[in-house]
Amino acid sequence: MADMKCNVAVVLMHDHLDGDLAREEVIQLQQHLVQCPSCYARYESLERTDALVKALPIEKAPDYLSDKIMKSLPSPRRPAAWTSWVRRHPAVSAAAIFLVVMLSSFVSMWNQSQELSVSGPDLEHVIIEGKKVIVPAGQKVTGDLTVVNGDVQVLGDLDGNLTVIDGNLTPLASTAHIAGEIKTIDRAVDWFWYKVSSYFGTLAYGS
Repeated sequence: MADMKCNVAVVLMHDHLDGDLAREEVIQLQQHLVQCPSCYARYESLERTDALVKALPIEKAPDYLSDKIMKSLPSPRRPAAWTSWVRRHPAVSAAAIFLVVMLSSFVSMWNQSQELSVSGPDLEHVIIEGKKVIVPAGQKVTGDLTVVNGDVQVLGDLDGNLTVIDGNLTPLASTAHIAGEIKTIDRAVDWFWYKVSSYFGTLAYGS
């Protein structure tokens, strides 16, 4: 796989983010990303999306959604018409189901309260003041830190990645040090549209 094609790289990107790639495949993918700016940008977007999805709480779909979907289906007196249409257009049907599921997740997330959410394996040394999260000077926080709907100020050491979703990161102080990557995701709607475009892009590559 010396000259990896982009459609192959797209598949490997998803496997890599899921931790399912062998070491040799990881190296081959990294080599391709270095040589292909388009795939590198796509991988960065996937990585940001993956961080956002992992930070989201698991939400149950609204109770009214099931009734709304059922009412939108064709009348049961003519089941053959729409079932045959679905069978004739499997790709369109799959896309429609995908959009319904994604829209449900987006609505649930959007309707959540805008309360501050802080997650990470080591929050003992993190200070929370209102909607501001502070890594104080002289303290070391071990592991990744994810902050949703809040502002972040790093004065000490963060031995991991920092992800800020729908919030702001105060410019780092001279005493601050972040060992991992800094990711900022500002708008949930960007995530929704990216997931939609990513889904159809994957279909295009696969066709």
